[in-house]
Parts: sequence; C-alpha cells; structure tokens
Amino acid sequence: MKTTGGKTVFGATLGILMLNTRFPRIPGDIGNAGTWPFPVQYRVVRSATPDAVVRQDAGPLLDDFIAAGRELVEMGCDGIATNCGFLVPFQEEMSEVLGVPVASSSLLQVQMVQRTLPAGKSVGILTISAETLSDAHIDAAAIPPGTPVVGTGATSHFTTQILDDASEIDFDQARADNVAAARRLVDDYPDIGAIVLECTNMVPYAADIRNATGLPVFSIYTYLLWFQAALLPRRFPIGLDDIRPVRGRIGGTRT
Repeated sequence: MKTTGGKTVFGATLGILMLNTRFPRIPGDIGNAGTWPFPVQYRVVRSATPDAVVRQDAGPLLDDFIAAGRELVEMGCDGIATNCGFLVPFQEEMSEVLGVPVASSSLLQVQMVQRTLPAGKSVGILTISAETLSDAHIDAAAIPPGTPVVGTGATSHFTTQILDDASEIDFDQARADNVAAARRLVDDYPDIGAIVLECTNMVPYAADIRNATGLPVFSIYTYLLWFQAALLPRRFPIGLDDIRPVRGRIGGTRT
C-alpha cells in the first residue's frame, strides 16, 4: 500500500485559530483541547484580543488570521475554524485564500438549522454582545433579517470576564448568565424553535440552556463535529459478514 505525503502532521485535520487570551478555558470551550473527540491543531493570532474582535472593528486583523491559517494548512490541516463567532465577515476571503474549507463562525449554522424547523418556528441567536453583533455579521452569515438575537448583557459576569480577558472566571455565575439570557430569548420570542450559540465560550452551558428552554441548542461544538466528519470520514468495514443477518450465536460462532 502506498500513501501520499506532502504535509508535516497527519491525523489532525482540523486547525483552530485562537484569539490571544489568558482567561481559563474549561472542557466544552473550543480552546480546551480535551473538548474534542479527535486531535486538533491550534495557532494563536497574537494581535487578536477579545475586545479587538468583538467590541471593535476586527477588519484590520484579517491578514494576521490568514497568515496563521496558512501555517496550519502547511502543517497539515485540511480545514480551518476560528474561535470567535464575530469573525464571520472573514469567511469568504479566508476560504478563498487558504484554499481549504473554513468554518469561521457558529453563525453559519443558522440557515441550516432554520430548514429543520416546523413552519412558524425560527432560530434564535444567543450572543456575547448583542450591542456589537451588527448587520455586517448577520449578512456575512446569510442570516435572514429580523432573526431574534439576545445577548448575555454588556455588564454580566460572563461577558465582562471574557471580553476583558480576566485571569479568573466564576463559572457558576457564567452559567447563570447564559441560562438567564436564553430564558429572555424564548420569553421575548415565543416562536423560537432552536437556539444557535454565537460565542464559542458558551458551549459548556449548552446542556443547561437546553434544560432551561426545552429547545435544541447548536454551537461551535455541533458545527465542528459535522465539519470534522467531512474532513476525515469514518471508514466502515465492508464484507459479507457485515451484511449477513445474525440469527443466533452458539459458542461465539454464527448459527
């Protein structure tokens, strides 16, 4: 059997571009490698802080993300993701320049999720910063205008500790902030049939949000599991034993 080379690292097909942060990342967070049931590769974009990307104009950082993405592709990654939903305006140019599939934002799921819902139901978006999630972000993700959006609150513990890049986070309070925001979302928009989490740091609270609202919850975790499944499809065994019905077993043999 012959195999093709041409890259340095094999078996880690997904590369993740990270903002430059110091806040703690628990399992479920995109930046905790233990979150993923497959190996990933990371690159930190040193110029990109949470404040610069979410509260300010991230546009000047595009070249830095492309440079870091190229490093990951050269190392062997077959697909690139980022760790902030607010980077969705970079989607088109990054995928064109890097030459591999790019998953820039959890928001790219919204259209797909909408197609799964019954008539009269809509997707609701939960974001870390409703104040700065602009029409440009919505348009870049091809999200229908008027899609419900609720934030965790500019002064909430979750929002301030993440965007101010605090060295400590009270994760119980962060969970409470996310659940409270999700409840506001469904209270304000009773026709919501599913929730998409914009922020990659919300994933540890997805199960709590599901329990509190009773709605399906989509996130960067659900998106990248789908993305990775295409980059490295599961191989299934093929043979007669795999299609013959098993009528019974005696002593470990077919009967």
